[in-house]
Amino acid sequence: MNAHSSLAVAEPIRPVEAVVTEAAVAAPMVRFESLSKTYPAYRDKPAVAALKEIDFAIARGSITGVIGRSGAGKSSLVRLINGLEKPSTGRVIVDGREISALSGQQLRLAQRSIGMIFQHFNLLSSRTAADNIALPLEIAGWSKADIRTRVAELLDLVDIADKHDRYPSELSGGQKQRIGIARALATRPDVLLSDEATSALDPQTTRAILDLLANINRELGVTIILITHEMSVVRQLAKEVVVIDDGRVVERGHVADIFTHPRHPTTQTFLAEALGDAVPVSLASRLVQAPTAIGQSVIRVQVRGTDAGDTLVARLARELSIDVALLSARIDEIGGQHVGSLILGIPGGEAAARQTLAYLTQHRFAAERLGYVA
Repeated sequence: MNAHSSLAVAEPIRPVEAVVTEAAVAAPMVRFESLSKTYPAYRDKPAVAALKEIDFAIARGSITGVIGRSGAGKSSLVRLINGLEKPSTGRVIVDGREISALSGQQLRLAQRSIGMIFQHFNLLSSRTAADNIALPLEIAGWSKADIRTRVAELLDLVDIADKHDRYPSELSGGQKQRIGIARALATRPDVLLSDEATSALDPQTTRAILDLLANINRELGVTIILITHEMSVVRQLAKEVVVIDDGRVVERGHVADIFTHPRHPTTQTFLAEALGDAVPVSLASRLVQAPTAIGQSVIRVQVRGTDAGDTLVARLARELSIDVALLSARIDEIGGQHVGSLILGIPGGEAAARQTLAYLTQHRFAAERLGYVA
């Protein structure tokens, strides 16, 4: 166990010295090895293969997004990480411990190092904000004095110290989720699972909650796993992303790499929704699919870097002698890097368009022809 999870019950606030080896720091926080989960047939329902041959690792101290549609297997993955389900085959290893092999008291102790944030908060309506946060500490056997100290720390951390005595019915959705986050952090977990934690919130509140999680990751070094169906959430917070479709990992990597070079159709669909890649209305109304006698080929290309858009347009003009028109541009910061979507107008007929697409492919830009404009 680490320093947090090995605290004595009688003195849970007092730090404990621990020897941390380089190997322990370098080891993944969570690892899935040949993991499969099949739910057996029940009455008139057939067996369901929820997860199939899952193999990947989550780095210690990272923020990783696991994204997929409803039914893709995300919820099953969460329940395997926190030991609520056992895999049909394979192993789940969290902080060096095979969670899937634990049971009874050993499992309960391991689960204290895995915090959980829920979509619908799961607060007890009969308890105040402070009492909801205190619940896992009471179960863990902390003293009343230590609970009071820890609860005060957590209320400050999530920036709602003034809501100490409020009941859930008196709180907004964002405030309820802050209480949920504080409760998830109560026993000082090493892993924080966020299961669609912002799906019930409005966009402004979602941004505030994601900013809070980013701050928690920086200050506490907690490994955060975002389970979501929203690529916009992954874009704002995660550095790594894993895409699940029909129980399998279909794509994974650094968020900026996935955003600029998505390979799987599921990922491409998520990105189109998140980036708003729809062609501007003023341009879409003029797009045709057949070449025009006098006009431009329209090409969309993904770029990276703060000045990548300007640089690419200049390179095309200089190296291909093409008078490129920048028809539309959008730049976002994703995974700590600037990622952009440019729509270019290429004059000069079909030969110039093919030359441009070949150049972009040669230099590893993701590009597609959208059509033609007069």
